[in-house]
Amino acid sequence: MIADYQALSQARVNAALDSLFDAPAPELTRLYAAMRYSVTNGGKRVRPLLVYAACEALGGRAETANGAACAVELIHAYSLVHDDLPAMDDDDLRRGLPTTHKAFDEACAILAGDGLQSLAFSVLTDSKLTPQDADTRLKMVATLAHAAGPAGMVGGQAIDLGSVGLKLDQKALEFMHRHKTGALIEASVRLGALASGHATQDQLNALQIYARAIGLAFQVQDDILDVESDTATLGKRQGADIARDKPTYPALLGLEEAKLYALELRDQALVALRPFDAAAEPLRALARYIVERRN
Repeated sequence: MIADYQALSQARVNAALDSLFDAPAPELTRLYAAMRYSVTNGGKRVRPLLVYAACEALGGRAETANGAACAVELIHAYSLVHDDLPAMDDDDLRRGLPTTHKAFDEACAILAGDGLQSLAFSVLTDSKLTPQDADTRLKMVATLAHAAGPAGMVGGQAIDLGSVGLKLDQKALEFMHRHKTGALIEASVRLGALASGHATQDQLNALQIYARAIGLAFQVQDDILDVESDTATLGKRQGADIARDKPTYPALLGLEEAKLYALELRDQALVALRPFDAAAEPLRALARYIVERRN
């Protein structure tokens, strides 16, 4: 089921994303080409999938969530462009292709990331892509701004960079990853729920528990794959976290315990969805997929 749902959702969000990268002037052609490259060079589109699945779980139509789906993917892409830069993780490979600063240059990559970040918020205020009422669009902008900024993803990246070579305990490691990885995943689910137009506070609370669990599970599985997978499968350099002496769940808990923890988090997510009917099945499938994926 998840493969079919993923293919359908990827096609939907990719079509919406494709319309965003036409340069408005010849002088901007290279910048827009770098932005397009950064977004359309592959990727699982997990965050847009979560947007669509949350929207549909609450009785909304997927197409009304296109703006939110694009916005989270644009933020995710910008974060990867900047994370790959020499000043941060200094990676040459992303999704099996040269990173943006290698395909273009460092200055262009920085500007492309900046452009993608701004474009994400522009999309949420565009009534064609985000047809919700103004109050809902404002809530969506606030949700994404909080998740992407210093209280969320950017803050998590700062903690990550400052943790190289340190031995974090599990509480500190989870604090870092709930910001770096989990915040945008939580925002994806909330944005989808808001896009539905039918979200009650109880439903939002349940979906937040679900999203917190899968957000952390996603990172635990990433850490596991950094140990077990290979560069060709991952599309990025295998063993990079170990080489940089970054704190990871396998290093802290041991590989087998990390795998058990990922399954525990998956189960927490599934329990949170018990109040929802069959319309939430894609969310359940995504919780399973996150801990079963191989890249």
